[in-house]
Amino acid sequence: MQLENYYWCFHGAIPSRICDDIVAYGKELKEQAGVTFGYDPDNMTPNELKKVEKERSSNVVWMDPVWIYRELHPLVHEANANAGWNFQWDYSESCQFTKYVGSKKQHYDWHTDSGPRKNENGKIRKLSMTVALVDGSEYEGGDFAFSECTSPDPVVSKQKGTVLVFPSYLQHAVQPVTSGTRRSLVAWFEGPKWV
Repeated sequence: MQLENYYWCFHGAIPSRICDDIVAYGKELKEQAGVTFGYDPDNMTPNELKKVEKERSSNVVWMDPVWIYRELHPLVHEANANAGWNFQWDYSESCQFTKYVGSKKQHYDWHTDSGPRKNENGKIRKLSMTVALVDGSEYEGGDFAFSECTSPDPVVSKQKGTVLVFPSYLQHAVQPVTSGTRRSLVAWFEGPKWV
């Protein structure tokens, strides 16, 4: 599918105090290893863990408080319209609060957020969103990149409160964080299968 806009960026759209509230809330919840599809973070063999960590090394917390969606939903609607995608979606998954630690060179290799499988509710991921919860001055590396197109300016996309929205089928990655800690919020928006 040829796209006029591969992503839509809102600079500093989430207020700093809301970013801080999300980080504080995330720190209160139980953290687990970030995994790729098909793995259970609480039940992996050492070999499975090693395989996953080659592709993805991060720590995550799952959250779905209404006050977070109140911030995100208007932005995903606006991006969907302004970018000209006009994808039909009607469901939000739990958000993922993600931490990448520089001393561990944590990263997430090339991947997409969607595929041929439907989720338990019969819907598929259509739009993905990532929110910078801390400013890029707090860490080095950790650039967000797309393989299909020119990636957003790292200086802009690392600005605290910046939101990127993109079609879930686009291949993307988070480059290794080399120092400090990168914290972000990821969300997915689902709808009926493509026709």
